[in-house]
Amino acid sequence: MGSMGGSKHLKSIAAPRYWPILRKEYKWVVKPSPGPHAIARSIPLLLIARDVLRLAKTGKEARRLISEGYFKIDGKVRRDYKFPVGMMDVIEVVGANEYYRVVPVPTKVLDLVKIAKEEASFKLVRIEDKTTVKNGHVQLNLHGGRNILVRVSDPRNPVEDVYETLGTLQVALPGQEILNYIPLKEGVVAIISGGRNVGRVGRIVSIHRGMRRHRSIVTIEDKNGVKVQTSLDYIFPIGVEKPLITLPEGAW
Repeated sequence: MGSMGGSKHLKSIAAPRYWPILRKEYKWVVKPSPGPHAIARSIPLLLIARDVLRLAKTGKEARRLISEGYFKIDGKVRRDYKFPVGMMDVIEVVGANEYYRVVPVPTKVLDLVKIAKEEASFKLVRIEDKTTVKNGHVQLNLHGGRNILVRVSDPRNPVEDVYETLGTLQVALPGQEILNYIPLKEGVVAIISGGRNVGRVGRIVSIHRGMRRHRSIVTIEDKNGVKVQTSLDYIFPIGVEKPLITLPEGAW
């Protein structure tokens, strides 16, 4: 009888191209555990500690640091060295007073940006879908697997539900209190999370709606006046007048 489920191993050659690993030197690489982000859109915590932050020289040293609780993801200690770290996650190196946010960047797809302690107290999450649950309350389904329940007093007139799909919430960490809401509309600042223009930041100029989300086209204009187009799927609002998060130097 064959084994059930997916493979527990991942070859280096099959890993996402933006992972900072030596593909021809080592046959195998850490495979992320099932979690809030897909393999193609995340980096295992061990690689963050060893290859990105360079806080360890070997995988054994990195595993020890992680198991001893030196890393917090979104305000929670993570001891699984395979934990998938993805877009907009906040990383804290406990005891070192260092904080980082994972953001989309050109060519590298995902990278870490150092942030201040005050900024590490919140996270941006995109609303992927909305569902109505028992008693007429509204559940917001967010990227990264989070869900937030919006309680309404009158299900027939849910005035509390001011949130729209593909808009962005600014939520507190480690809790999920909603601090701010950034709608998806013309004039807001957005970052491109995928495709050939990944990491580009600009103000939304126009939104052309197609039959489906991936067929809808959004045009953004960067700080130099250059306009680029991308799929609506890749648009992530990050601010109204200016970005709410720290971006790589030169991005905005």
